[in-house]
Amino acid sequence: MTVPHSRLVLILGAFAAGVLLCFAGLALVAGPNLSANVAQAARIGGPFRLTDQNGKVVTDEDVKGKPFLVFFGFTHCPDVCPTTLFDVSEVLRNLGPDADRAGALFITVDPERDNAASLKDYLSSFDPHLRGLTGEPGALAAVAKEYRVYYKKVPLEDGDYTMDHTAIVYLMDKEGHFVSPFNLKRKPEASAEELRKYM
Repeated sequence: MTVPHSRLVLILGAFAAGVLLCFAGLALVAGPNLSANVAQAARIGGPFRLTDQNGKVVTDEDVKGKPFLVFFGFTHCPDVCPTTLFDVSEVLRNLGPDADRAGALFITVDPERDNAASLKDYLSSFDPHLRGLTGEPGALAAVAKEYRVYYKKVPLEDGDYTMDHTAIVYLMDKEGHFVSPFNLKRKPEASAEELRKYM
């Protein structure tokens, strides 16, 4: 049986309208959630109150006013941490006098072993502008959460342990807002020039 032309047009029109309404509904439902997810992903960093390698209390307010780098690690780290801190030290060295206008934080994920004294000893091998931060396990866990940092204690066969952790260097602006992961896979001069742009 043949469907009259006018009726076919009505059926197709109704179908098209239904599809459009369906997509519009999905956009209304998903739109705000999508925006919230994007905003949530970009929300990195936040308030903290920790202790540096000299036993001095340091808060997020203390580091504002200059761009700063943030790296989470631990002093017993065999490779990634010392390599990263060496690279950060090279960037600071290439800044010359401008290094005083920037900051760099090394926040431990191993408060059990990394007290102020051990951080001071460890950081003596790197640029003096680097500040090591430690604190109570709960305070450090809160800061790690603010920076979306994963870390976990991993037992070793000899009864000791190591730490598995996120190994990103975060670039923060003068207001303490996250800019982007900081690229150290280039000449330190180039990294220094990028950091200088935020001063």
